[in-house]
Amino acid sequence: MAALPLEILFGIYLGILTGIIPGLVAWSLGFVFKYFTGVTIPGFGVVVLAVALAGVNGGLLALADPTITESANAVTVTTAIIVVLMISLYAHSRGDQMGATFPKRLSLKQLRERTLAADVRGALAGRDEARIRVVGEVADMEGYPPLSDELRAEIRDGEWTFPADLRISELETRLAERLKTEHDLGDAAVTVDERGRASVVAAPPFSGLSKRVPDGKRAVSVNALVPTGVARKDEVTLITADAQVRGTVLSAKTRKPTVEAAPEPDPATGDEDDDEEGGVPQPVRAPTTTGGEGRVTVAVTRTDAEPLLRADRARVVVESRGVRREYELVSLLRRAGRRFQRVTVGPGGPLDGVTVGTANVRDAYGVAVMAVRGTSGWAVAPRGTTTLSAGDEVFVVGTREQLDTFRGAVS
Repeated sequence: MAALPLEILFGIYLGILTGIIPGLVAWSLGFVFKYFTGVTIPGFGVVVLAVALAGVNGGLLALADPTITESANAVTVTTAIIVVLMISLYAHSRGDQMGATFPKRLSLKQLRERTLAADVRGALAGRDEARIRVVGEVADMEGYPPLSDELRAEIRDGEWTFPADLRISELETRLAERLKTEHDLGDAAVTVDERGRASVVAAPPFSGLSKRVPDGKRAVSVNALVPTGVARKDEVTLITADAQVRGTVLSAKTRKPTVEAAPEPDPATGDEDDDEEGGVPQPVRAPTTTGGEGRVTVAVTRTDAEPLLRADRARVVVESRGVRREYELVSLLRRAGRRFQRVTVGPGGPLDGVTVGTANVRDAYGVAVMAVRGTSGWAVAPRGTTTLSAGDEVFVVGTREQLDTFRGAVS
């Protein structure tokens, strides 16, 4: 006869080995009954069944069976029964708990509203942010010409930073927009998983400067002494011999080594330069001219384009853009714990077909409606008589919890 400790260890081993199937059965019973009926099966009945499934006749009655308790391996069998009992009780408890918390209706929309895994998020400059990286090859979009090798490599090697609390669907939308903006892509489709890994399908640019010229404007290039620091979207005044023309910079280059001006960062998406020195994120710097003799391309009206076309040279005066109040507003809201969010009104929802005043979202959800964009256009600070319809976009401000509640109810 083996020593008592060895018999106990052998009993634990035997209990774990034989308790796997009973544990699965106990978990399944607990989950299924709780999920479909809301009823919790008594744990005693489950463990009796589990011990019986483990191969001991009569379930827990085996603990009182003389043929077992008085046998040579009584300690081993008794220990195994106790281990099976504990496994079954734990599995039943977990199954019952999962059945109570598992969503009754799991839709594709709910899956897409997941956020990134907690361990993917990182603290950057004191903020909870996440970095999205492209995995695998950047695929070509069907119906478009293939991407160039240089552009494909640039997208594949890129890295983008976003607020970590964004839903995956919102991350995909924002990343697609940033790719189209930063690389002038014709189109882009992005899929992001919970680990922050993005799969990208992209179409190459199918036009150049014409994409940046607003409707009703003309692009004109002139030789000039270009000031240092000119960037795309700067407002400038071009002075010629017979006219003064105001326009928006589309491109600026000097004859010295320089970088072509590029779009300014978007405050809504939190664009940041991901190049770091010593692990500290570097501030955004828009690519600008280095100054000197060069050429400036501006967007002007058709009337103003004529004197520029006649002139061989112009003087460039950069105008102030003034204070960007939208940046100050975003900063004030974030410091107060408030955020912006765009919510689409769902068909048949509480806002479909009702007015802003009737919906009374401030009292019902704690959020404030700042603007509404529908088929008829924008309504900033909408009146209470503004009627909302399915598909309208409502821009609201509130805390993260209030916005999540509002989105879930309205969408």
